[in-house]
This record gives sequence, C-alpha cells and structure tokens, in this order.
Amino acid sequence: MRYAGGVADRREFRFGWGATWLDLLATTGQTFGAHPVERLDSVARLADWLARTELTPARPPTERDLDRACRLRETLRTLALATVRGTAPAPEAVDELAEFLHRHPDRVRLDLADRLRRQPPASTTEALARIAHQAADQLTGPARHALSICAEHDCQAVFADPVGRRRWCPAPSCASRGRVRALRARRAAAAD
Repeated sequence: MRYAGGVADRREFRFGWGATWLDLLATTGQTFGAHPVERLDSVARLADWLARTELTPARPPTERDLDRACRLRETLRTLALATVRGTAPAPEAVDELAEFLHRHPDRVRLDLADRLRRQPPASTTEALARIAHQAADQLTGPARHALSICAEHDCQAVFADPVGRRRWCPAPSCASRGRVRALRARRAAAAD
C-alpha cells in the first residue's frame, strides 16, 4: 500500500477479502459513509484491477465496461448484504444478476503451460461473467455462511470469515477505528 504524507492512499485497491467478487466489492471504500471512495474511477483503473486479479481481457476495457463493472459490483453488494443479514434480497437485484448470468455464461477453457490455468477472458464482459458466477455460487451455496459484514457503520464491507471471529473487514482503518472507539467506551465506563 502506498503512503502519501503518512496517510494510506484511500484509492489504493484492496485485496484479500476471500474471493475475487469480494475484492470487486472493495473497489469502493467507506461505501455507506459521508465520503465514499471510488477506486474504479476510470477505464485505466478497471484495466489495472482486472490485471491484478489475473482477469486481463484480450480486448481492453471501455467506458461501457466500466459502467457494467460498477453496476455489477453494486448489484452484488445488495445481494451480499441481504444474504449475510438473512433478509430477502431486492427482487430487482436478483433479476439483474439472473439476467447477467443468463446472457453471459462462464465459458471455462483450460490451458496447460507451466501449470493448469484458465484461458484469459476474451472481453471485460467475460471477465465480469467469471466474477458474477463466482459470486452466485458463493451466495447460494454453503460458503454463504462464511461471509461477514464489517462492524463499521460507514464501511459494511462483506468479506469471507470462515472462522467467524472477525468483527472488521481486512481494511486496517476499520479495525483501528473500532478498537479506538471500544477503548474510549471502556474508559468512559470506568470513569463513571
């Protein structure tokens, strides 16, 4: 992570959320706060993110691809939050994901060079289809029980927590803010 003047660059991509589709959700930060951070703010940034997730398409992304990626991200966020909270998902989000999955099947083509791997996606839409299918599998299968939501009210990021012990997402700032708030509350309670 790069630092500018001692402060972490808020636009830096965040990885390690437990799956590529969860990393896509992390392309926004403090999503529910007063000052959300958009990390996919250009076609170049989308191309960079796809490269870092080993989903570089044969054809470079376009503005339309950027819009599609952001729309898919927000649809998946809506469905993920409902799944983790155990509430009924928004019907329009379900319809949108179902339509996307139907129109863009995940075509698996394996390639063996130095290791077994999937062939690169032909387009950004194909890369997004891989992400959408991964999300649908996790949100509808037993792995959904390993998903958690960050306890920070302005974050609420969804992340994989197979052990079920984490309160905060992998972003260091959430854990720091939560711990400081808990310490202040303990001190205030002890002073009473």
